[in-house]
Parts: sequence; structure tokens; C-alpha cells
Amino acid sequence: MRKEKEIALQKKLHQWVIDWIGETRTKSPTKSEIAEQCHLCLKEEDICLSTKAVDHLIQDIQFSVLGLGPLEVYLQDNSVTEIMVNGPDTIFVERSGRLEKTDLSFFCEAHLRRIIQQIVGKIGRRIDEQTPLVDARLPDGSRVNAIIPPLSLKGSILTIRKFPTKTWELKALLKQKTLSKKMAEFLSNAVQQQKNILISGGTGSGKTSTLNALANLIPKSERIITIEDSAEMKIEHPHLVSLESRNANIEGAGEITIRALLRNALRMRPDRIVVGEIRGDESIDMLQAMNTGHQGSLTTIHANAPLESLYRLETMVLMGDLDLPITAIRPQIIQAIDIIVQQERLASGQRKIVSIAEISKKSLPEYKLIERFKS
Repeated sequence: MRKEKEIALQKKLHQWVIDWIGETRTKSPTKSEIAEQCHLCLKEEDICLSTKAVDHLIQDIQFSVLGLGPLEVYLQDNSVTEIMVNGPDTIFVERSGRLEKTDLSFFCEAHLRRIIQQIVGKIGRRIDEQTPLVDARLPDGSRVNAIIPPLSLKGSILTIRKFPTKTWELKALLKQKTLSKKMAEFLSNAVQQQKNILISGGTGSGKTSTLNALANLIPKSERIITIEDSAEMKIEHPHLVSLESRNANIEGAGEITIRALLRNALRMRPDRIVVGEIRGDESIDMLQAMNTGHQGSLTTIHANAPLESLYRLETMVLMGDLDLPITAIRPQIIQAIDIIVQQERLASGQRKIVSIAEISKKSLPEYKLIERFKS
């Protein structure tokens, strides 16, 4: 009952501040102005609370008006890696690979929708019934996906993949038991020897963390160009160029694809090309880059097994605008990819490299994998 009264009071204060903003047309209220309005509302409603309770309420309203409401506490929590909002009443977070339901919620659907509009509006995007699906990014680099009715049947859905605050290195993966010491030595040597490495795994299996760790092993004397949909990689390197794709604007113009960036990167004298994830027709350009003097390149792909990742590559190339037969695609894949790192998220939530395999260069016309490690 006490919790319900607290939520009701939060809603009242929130609506008071929103009405004040609308009446005064204040575009960017300050924290002190919001606090002042909260005090006025409490006085108007003749509500007496302790100083601590009032401060807590005011902070919640400030988060709701200036920040991302109940999500702010999780954005500031470094143990949380992902935030999932399934409608205004349900918020899940991921910690150490495991999902947990929180006891926080938005005031209503309108509150959640306003937060989503606030996120996408800052990057010049919009979300409405005509455009009910949008990708965006927070100022700290965290990746955001939002989808609203009519596509979503249970209210607005918001997913935030938090941007890493630290640089991932192999020693960190070793500490988390993502891989063994022998695996780490093998992969370190592979990077130094300029082997082309494909990291395969399902969603949330830790592919990007492993990609980061391997990219941080690239010698400082080499020029790296990274290409991503949303910048997630955190690489400490003196000669790093980071490129990010761009979605079309409200008018449907201005899109810059991964493929366009990859083609442009080839003109930028890269020693190594690191693509966050290949998922479409850019796959053929990546293969050609690996086959034409850009050894030591790295990328990831969604697949549940090493061999499956190669078949997925074939499918991506076939879906492109080049009319190539399998007999032409397969030799390119075999010659381009040297090592496949397979990663999984276990039932315990732990991310783990479960196998490392090399592709035999003499296996045409079929794929032949030489298994180096399996766990």
C-alpha cells in the first residue's frame, strides 16, 4: 500500500512539472527549477514528508524529466550490461549474463514514450505510427533500439545495450574464464601472424568483447580501421580510425551502409580492417579485402557453429547484387578466413569460447575444419 502511495505521489509530481513546462514553454528546465516545482506541488497538496523522502522524490522527477527516468539508476550501474523495457510496467536488466526483473517501472505508457522520443530526438530521428521502429545511440555510446505500437502489442519496447566503460583485453577474458591460457596464447600468435579471424556466436555470447580483446593485440605500428553499425568497440591504439554507418534521415535520404564504409576503407591504406559484424551484402567486400592484401582482419557473425558460420557467409554473398555461383564463392571464403572462434553464452550466464578451428586451404570443393581447441 505504501509503495502504491509513493508511485501515486511520483505521478502527481511528474505531471505537475510536465504541465509547468508546457505552460511556461521552458525547453530546458534546470534541476533547481524542477526541485522548486516539486516543493510547490507538495505545498499545494499539503503533503508532509521527511527531508530524505522529499530529496528522493525530487531526484526521481529530475531523472524522469531530464534523464531516462527509472533507467538512470541502471545506466549508472557498471554491473548492468543491458536494459530491457517490455512496456511501462516491466523492466529487466542483465548482470553477468543473467536476466533479472527489477521493481521499477515508468509512470505510464505516455511517460515511456516521452523518454523514447527524448532519446531519438537528440540524433534527429523520430518514432511514430509511420516510423514505429528506430535504432539510436545515447551520448555515452550505448546502443538503443525502440519499437512501439502497432508493431508491439504490449506497449512501447526499449532495449539498451550499454557501451563498455573499459578496454577489453585478453587478460580480462582469462580472468572471467572465457577462454583458457592456451587458447589465449594461440589467438595472440594468430593476431601477430596476421591471420584473418571470424568470431562466431549467438546474440549476447560475448563476440564483441572477444573482438575488442583481439583488436587490442594488433601491433601499434599498424593502421586499424574499424567499421560498425553502432560504435561499441573500445580499442586503445595510436593509429585507429573508427567509422560508423548512418541510417537514412526522416526524408529517407543520407543512408551510409557498412558496405559503403568498407569500400571506402580500402582507399584509406588500412593494415587491418575490423568490422563489428557482417550480416549482409558487405560480406563479399570483406572477403575480397581479406584476399587482396589486408591480412589480419577481424569480424564477427551470428552463427551457432563454426561450419554454420561459413554457410551463413555463403548465403549473405548470394543475397547480394553479384550473381556468383557457389563454386566461385566457396574458394574465396576458404582462402579469406583462417580461423573461426566459436563463442557461446552458457546457461549460467557465462560467456565462453567453446572451440577454435582453422580452415584447411586444401579442402576444395568442401569445407574442412581443423579443430585446435574444444571445451
